[in-house]
Amino acid sequence: MPRLPRRVAESGFYHVVLYANGRQNLFEDDADRLAFLDMLLAAARKHGASVLAWCLMSNHIHLLLEDPGDCLSELMRSLATRYAHRFNKRGGHVGHVFQGRFYSSPVEGESYLLEVMRYIHNNPAKAGICAAADYPWSSYHEYVGAPEYADTGLLLEMLGSREAFVRFSSSPERVRYRPPARPRLADSMAGEVAREVLGPLTASELKSQEKARRNALLCELREAGLSVRQVERLTGIGRGTITRATT
Repeated sequence: MPRLPRRVAESGFYHVVLYANGRQNLFEDDADRLAFLDMLLAAARKHGASVLAWCLMSNHIHLLLEDPGDCLSELMRSLATRYAHRFNKRGGHVGHVFQGRFYSSPVEGESYLLEVMRYIHNNPAKAGICAAADYPWSSYHEYVGAPEYADTGLLLEMLGSREAFVRFSSSPERVRYRPPARPRLADSMAGEVAREVLGPLTASELKSQEKARRNALLCELREAGLSVRQVERLTGIGRGTITRATT
């Protein structure tokens, strides 16, 4: 099935997600992470874009980009190609590194721009790893310290100060926001994708997991393209619980 055209943001701001192929690790070590960030910054500068926020997870990457020249496709294609070549050559890997094309959604309005930044920085907490402030591989530390890869000026100006950024980042108040999702899956594919997301867990075992871990995996299922109804049918977890955990 052909992929739908990418939606263009009137604002020029995008939340972008890159997924690893087959849920493999995207980074073998910190040298890989630093190389990716260097390539990201170089690609952004080449295409006249700015990196406002970023977070490197083990098998996916979140970015908040400003792309005034509508060069997002070229930027992400060159970044993914260059990093995949380095990753495969350095590690002796073969095959695709990323799962197809990147996913993106336009970010319109100041409140959503700030919410996307917060969502990106809080990905490690959502996954049950650690608090945003304790995670070393996101731009959170650039907002409270010296920026290196992220252009922090705009969002800090909107918030007023670094102290306000810290308060905003940890505030329980949220604007309803859903990140870029893969295309909705047909029912015939839902079980296969769920097995890929859950790994050794069966779908029916998800309801018995500790709450933070369960909710993190529910979010991954939704971000992988499963509908609430599909998740409910596969896991036996109620629709209300799924909705609360993933919104």
